[in-house]
Amino acid sequence: MAEILVNPQSAPLDQPVDVLVAGLKPGQTVTVQLSTGDRTSHTVFEADDRGVVDLTRHAPLDGSYRGVDPMGLFWSLERTGGKAGPTVLSVEGVGDRVLERLSVPEGVERLEVRENGLVGTLFAPEDDGGELPGVIVLSGSEGGIHETDAALLAAHGFVTFALGYFGMKGLPENLVDIPLEYFGKAIDYLSERSGEIGIIGGSRGGELALLVGATFSQVSAVVSIVGSGVVTQAIGPGANLLQKLSYEAASWTLKGEPLPYLPYEIGDELRAKIVNDEPVPLRLAFSTEDGIPEDTEIPVERIVGGVLLISSGQDDGWPSVDLSEVAMRRLKDHEHPFPYEHVVYPEAGHLIAGPPHRPATDVTYPGPGVTFSGGGVPRATAHAQANAWKRTVEFLREQLGS
Repeated sequence: MAEILVNPQSAPLDQPVDVLVAGLKPGQTVTVQLSTGDRTSHTVFEADDRGVVDLTRHAPLDGSYRGVDPMGLFWSLERTGGKAGPTVLSVEGVGDRVLERLSVPEGVERLEVRENGLVGTLFAPEDDGGELPGVIVLSGSEGGIHETDAALLAAHGFVTFALGYFGMKGLPENLVDIPLEYFGKAIDYLSERSGEIGIIGGSRGGELALLVGATFSQVSAVVSIVGSGVVTQAIGPGANLLQKLSYEAASWTLKGEPLPYLPYEIGDELRAKIVNDEPVPLRLAFSTEDGIPEDTEIPVERIVGGVLLISSGQDDGWPSVDLSEVAMRRLKDHEHPFPYEHVVYPEAGHLIAGPPHRPATDVTYPGPGVTFSGGGVPRATAHAQANAWKRTVEFLREQLGS
């Protein structure tokens, strides 16, 4: 009798699962489908001479992805327009299994933080039995807090602090004139509850992570994913994207003074895509051809610890390779005494930050009155995200002594 074997059936979101269908007839074809209610993916497999379909070893004949890819069903999930529900793996003629994909792993404690002006959520392994390193987890231009990223990272042996800095109650509404001193308070808060401190951010959060690391010597490791070694312009108030980009102000301040920034360039191509309601590659707003003003470069050589830069070669969000290379150049020029590296995924798009094994099929995503283009090839983006997450965990462990 055919059966579906899933190992493990309950696991954190960032942990891969092995899927195997046994007891089939040799050469039998079956359709394997994954559904989360709001998304679905499917593949057709042919059983081997033992009557087995093994997603860790076999490539599908047809379906949502190609080639051998154990987590292909997960990253290739496409929107259905339905409502989100349980994660169900179904095999035609065999049955189904409900999978539990945990956004907060078992054994991780969650604590909301609303004190001393700080807005965030602290995660820590239960009964760790000793002092663990701490990691501040920053959101990007979407604002809010990245709880899932922080919760999953905590399960790898860190005390994590998912920190909000705009776009939430008790915080500025827009990414305008955010004082860096706020992050100094967050570092002090986490230092009382952990060992050495690291910081990680994606996109504008990657820019911020480098900036915070360069400003506060307590930071011993920085991970900037599709980030920037250059300070860029604020994302201001406004009913639409053009208004937000036209708001001339700094993103960050220090000691009450706005930091110099690389201004947006709203050219004809960018304006036309916005007006014509086409997917907008926001990278068009960032011009580096005429050089970058030196006073907008982040002094990353001041970071008292390791630096991991991760970029995507087909990033439509902004030119993360070029912007991160500015940081890489400064680290080289100043002979930075700590480990540093710039990893580039040539075919990946903008959305590679955060934990892996989530849908990578959204090559576009919603923005303020527009649809943004993320760029990249979904398979490459999915694999880059998985590798970037693995590198991040290993890097933080090495640099912070986990």
